[in-house]
Amino acid sequence: MPTPSLAALPIRRLTLRDLSACADLSEDRGWPREEHKWGFLLTAGKGFGIDDPQGGLVAACVVTEYGAWGQPDLGAIGMVLVAGRHARQGVGRRLMRHVVSSMGTTPLILHATPNGRPLYEELGFKVTGRAEMLRGRFSPGGLEPAVFTRAATAEDLPAIVRLDEEVFGTDRTPLITRLPAFADQLRVAEEGGRLIGYTAAWPNMDTHVVGPLIARDTETAKALITSLAARTERPLRTDIDVRHEELLDWVKERGLTSVACHSVMTYGMPDLPGDWSRRFAPLTVAAG
Repeated sequence: MPTPSLAALPIRRLTLRDLSACADLSEDRGWPREEHKWGFLLTAGKGFGIDDPQGGLVAACVVTEYGAWGQPDLGAIGMVLVAGRHARQGVGRRLMRHVVSSMGTTPLILHATPNGRPLYEELGFKVTGRAEMLRGRFSPGGLEPAVFTRAATAEDLPAIVRLDEEVFGTDRTPLITRLPAFADQLRVAEEGGRLIGYTAAWPNMDTHVVGPLIARDTETAKALITSLAARTERPLRTDIDVRHEELLDWVKERGLTSVACHSVMTYGMPDLPGDWSRRFAPLTVAAG
């Protein structure tokens, strides 16, 4: 029986049963397997993929929807991967066209690598910002930020969700309420009994990823990062909006180094909603 052409292979929804195949696809492209992150995204979002008749996946990606249930007002596209043996054959373009079409008029966001950016521009995405990925062992030093932080409790979740919606510009309840189970640490910054920021540290291979990082100001963001770093032996990794120059300089002074830079791209809207001045880092670039 002849092998079907790539263009004839159907695109289907992925589930948690596809977790190993998604991790295999990451590994195939030289990425870490990131099974913990894949599991989170396949649960909180919608996975799309193309099966390889020879086994595994030809391609995959995930869309995370935000806003009212069944009526999203924003979608984040991430983990767009094509197996190396099928690269440069139009598979990624076909999968992305399918995803964009399936989202109808919903505005979209994604973080693009330099290699992926031309395809996304071809599909109508526009660059609206940049995020710098940093990694390294955090070394405390200098004056400690004078902002009170503590571990979050179950009672904090409603306030965290409200603050997140205010800053991010849309409701992310299904994502944020999964953080206590997904992250190893969830911490808040508080002033006068009011939450002024929150962050999480979640395990990814040998690092702890810092994100989301939402804070009233840079000093609050510094305090939250310092509080996370004090409670882990792992290197930290995070993706900081390049407009937060003071925070970028500060984390570099404390041992983190730049490893990559992503273009933040939007489709169907001129810019991201919400308040960028309080949005320092995403949960993961794959979820916007």
